[in-house]
This record gives sequence, structure tokens and C-alpha cells, in this order.
Amino acid sequence: MTLPRKLMIDGEQTVMTTRTHVKALLVPVIILMVVSAAGSFLAATSSGYLWGGRPILMWLIIVFSLVLLLLGSVIPFLRWYLWTYTLTNKRIVEQRGILTRSGRVIPLNRINDVAFEKNLNDRILGSGTLVIHDASEQPGLELHDIPRIEDMHRTVTTLVDAAHADSESI
Repeated sequence: MTLPRKLMIDGEQTVMTTRTHVKALLVPVIILMVVSAAGSFLAATSSGYLWGGRPILMWLIIVFSLVLLLLGSVIPFLRWYLWTYTLTNKRIVEQRGILTRSGRVIPLNRINDVAFEKNLNDRILGSGTLVIHDASEQPGLELHDIPRIEDMHRTVTTLVDAAHADSESI
């Protein structure tokens, strides 16, 4: 999911679009597997218990399992899928939200500092946090769990240098 053309300004081109590392989906996948297995087993074993000729307990287990799957797997997946970071030749755009979209835009020529942080898990998985400070009162933008963090850091730094060189030549 890239930045829509209608949100781009004249002469702007997408350089890179990413979202957080897929490791963010580890817990939702575990929830999906455990709830599916347990819910299926419990629903199958409870189908013999009838109240008034209806398998009410089985349907209660199915509904409860579906609610758990929705809250524990589907919504976290949608949140991960719809939270994107787009780097263009003019700015960095963060977009997030399922029903209500929000985000932050930082022009490259306003960026003062670009840094990255990696803990041991990040080093093993090749991800990290990109920290971008701009010339505003807001705290720095932290892009958590970015895959291939070194490539992203190098690309952002190169584009920021080019943006500063262009603004100085004007």
C-alpha cells in the first residue's frame, strides 16, 4: 500500500514504502492458532450437550472464539497492514488507522537528524527503529521495527542531504 497519487505534490516520486517488521504479527498468529484449535475442539466436544434440543453451548463457544479471533488476530493484522511509512523524494509520510486515518508528514528539507537504534532481537531480524528529528517543537518521529533499517537509514540520509543541498542553492 503506497501513498496515493492524489496525496502527492508536483514532482514527487515514491522512493520507498514500508511497514513495521512482520515480527509484529507473531502474537496474533499464535492467538489465531491457539483459539482456532481450542475453539474447534471445544465446539466439537460440546455439540452433544443439548438444551431444549439445541446445541447452545457449541454456538456460545463458536461466538466467543470468533470474538477472540477478531480482537486478537484480525484487528492487529489490519492495524499492521494499514500502518505504512512512505519515503518520497520530498518528504516522509506516516499513515495509520483502520477506520480513521491519521498520520504525520515531515518535509525532507526540515529534517535535522536521522538516527537508528537496534537491540539484539532487531539485529537478528534485520530491523530497527529509525528516529527522525525535524525543525519543529514536536518530538522526533520514531519509526519502530523497520525492516532493513540500514537501507532505510542510508536512503533517508542521502535524500535529506540532497534536499538540504537543493534548498541552499536557491
